[in-house]
Amino acid sequence: MHIHLPALSGIVLTYLLVFSRVGAMVMLLPALGSAGVPARVRLVLALAISLALTPTVQGAYPAVAPTSTIALTILIAQEVVAGILVGGMAAIIMSALQVAGFLISSQIGLSYAQTLYPTQNSQGAVVGNFMNLLGVTVIFATDMHHLAIGAIAGSYHLLPPGGHLPTGDMAQMVIGLVSGAFALGFQLAAPFLVFGFAVYAALGILAKLMPQLQVFFVAVPINILCGFVIMMALLGSMMTIFLNYYATAMSAFL
Repeated sequence: MHIHLPALSGIVLTYLLVFSRVGAMVMLLPALGSAGVPARVRLVLALAISLALTPTVQGAYPAVAPTSTIALTILIAQEVVAGILVGGMAAIIMSALQVAGFLISSQIGLSYAQTLYPTQNSQGAVVGNFMNLLGVTVIFATDMHHLAIGAIAGSYHLLPPGGHLPTGDMAQMVIGLVSGAFALGFQLAAPFLVFGFAVYAALGILAKLMPQLQVFFVAVPINILCGFVIMMALLGSMMTIFLNYYATAMSAFL
């Protein structure tokens, strides 16, 4: 296939560049970019968002295509990198639930079995997978997926087309999001960490007092049962805290 650069001008060139950024971003955005969403659905969604966004951002792009294929390739690569940066940072936000789920599984005794993590095609703790899927569900239920779509339009203010990528600012933002996501995961799992410390301390004392008792076989079912009870009591509050963090973090891209 041959690309004639003179034919790439005006709205056609703008749509190509917008799709390069939006397509890379949609593949990584929370919920929209998960592996559970078919690739064709994500492609159609990226095409539709690019079509709706092109008239509003057309002035930010050059009206005429670069004179050489290398210059056009560099321009497209810059848009793809910008989309990956914003989409990747949005995906970091969702990792807070995976961190919390892993810590909770470790405390209540469910980290021994690793199950398929469908959003990343890898294995993860049972509770982590559950909380991640629940987080995606509540994002759609509360219409907060609009923030992810709004972040696509907001990326043009954060990373203007054709300009140099602010690597220092982006690195600082990534570090802040990673530390914030880990802190949120630790905060969500804090009640279970306290519960686990109390339970294992009590089991240690019991094992010293009654060496003949098989503490492990007695304690694990009780530990899992109490963990589920605590989770049922706190799940609503945990999701509320996560949604507040999600809204605050995503607003940085608007």
